[in-house]
Amino acid sequence: MPPHPCAHCHTNRALILRPKNHQRLCKPCFLAAFEAEIHTTITRSALFAPGERVAIGASGGKDSTVLASVLQTLNARHGYGLELLLLAIDEGIRGYRDDALATVRRNAERDGLPLMVLGYAELYGWTMDEVVAQVGKKGNCTYCGVFRRQALDRGAARLGVRHVVTGHNADDVAETVLMNLLRGDLPRLARSTSIVTSTPSSTSTSEITNIKRSKPLKYAYEKEIVLYAHHKKLEYFSTECIYSPEAFRGSARTLIKNLERIRPSSILDIVKSGEDMAKLVPGAEDSRCNGHCGDRGQVTDDAVDDAAKAGCGREEGQGGDEEMRNMERRLEQNEKAEREGSEIEVTSKTSRLGQNHNSNGDASSDSRVDDTESVKTEIPGHQTQSKTVPNSALNGKPKAKSFAITPRKIPQQKMGQCERCGYLSSQPVCKACVLLEGLNKNRPKTTISTEADEEEGGAERMQKGFDDLLVADG
Repeated sequence: MPPHPCAHCHTNRALILRPKNHQRLCKPCFLAAFEAEIHTTITRSALFAPGERVAIGASGGKDSTVLASVLQTLNARHGYGLELLLLAIDEGIRGYRDDALATVRRNAERDGLPLMVLGYAELYGWTMDEVVAQVGKKGNCTYCGVFRRQALDRGAARLGVRHVVTGHNADDVAETVLMNLLRGDLPRLARSTSIVTSTPSSTSTSEITNIKRSKPLKYAYEKEIVLYAHHKKLEYFSTECIYSPEAFRGSARTLIKNLERIRPSSILDIVKSGEDMAKLVPGAEDSRCNGHCGDRGQVTDDAVDDAAKAGCGREEGQGGDEEMRNMERRLEQNEKAEREGSEIEVTSKTSRLGQNHNSNGDASSDSRVDDTESVKTEIPGHQTQSKTVPNSALNGKPKAKSFAITPRKIPQQKMGQCERCGYLSSQPVCKACVLLEGLNKNRPKTTISTEADEEEGGAERMQKGFDDLLVADG
């Protein structure tokens, strides 16, 4: 069987089968196609501004390593004018993070990028090993996720950076969508599907909260990221976190991988479905577009218009099909009517028209009976609408006089600052401070030690003393 030619150049031999669409490509065409797709995501979402200083969240894994390499390549090729830096977080996990940070340092030296390492122990007084020792392996990812997000913002503030990019890929976003659906957490679904997950606050005076985070690899498959790192000969740390197998995300990841084997496009299908469902969440438009599309100094007017039409993070810049758009319009009308309050009045109107009698006093055959109900709907600020329905539709039920629909209040979060640390939070105290308070309450106040332990050879002398006592008792 002759080798397959590349589907792009039709010259070189195809060496790579793209996991995303099963397209057969040669090595140069695959690398070019991968970089072009990332460039398209960046430009259509208007992620960067010329001259912007951007910190790359570097963990030493494949995603952050590929992200740093691609951004360097695209920055030089397309003239983004970005100043790139590396920001690494040390969670304090022995046997895992220390080896990964060694990889980050080697990559930073090779690429010539400045590197800053910030640890949990320095920020919070706890390492993840200490947290797991106290709370156990179940639920520890909650602590790590909250601490890590805040640590990235604090590290960026120390670097004087207002934009942090992370290596979240399409598989990660699909897992998050699935997890939020399984938990029934639709408001969080609306936030997690946005390509920009946090933006500078125009009202905030704290440098910690004035940080924007984005995901340039949002539509890149994890398998293609591995292929890109392999063919570019990038060094990365591939060991999984020793505490993550207990996380709920692992179950979602297994399901996603099984679906990908059956249908390769299922990952992007889930991502796009999550974006469409997020637009139907009450109040999602305000929280996702106005709050997560960047400030007007960083995002162009065209990008804001595209986000308003298609939702944040849409790769193609297009909305759903016509049926979905009609459903959105109906939902918006219903919600508006509920907010303003509506009154529906049902009145009875029965009359006999054109009734002729014959000589015997019976009604003639051309008699017509208007046996209908006139239903009038009054909505404040709108033209009164009315329609006529047959009495048979009421199924013999008594006629309703009038009733008012009580508007349903949709809770909306108002972002402020934590009273303790100044971090952006919708509550008086941010989640990180709440978690730290629980940890500190259960931390032992004193430690047991002996002077013999501090002296040289003290342990040996203490053991010899115990042996002598045992011999004397014998």
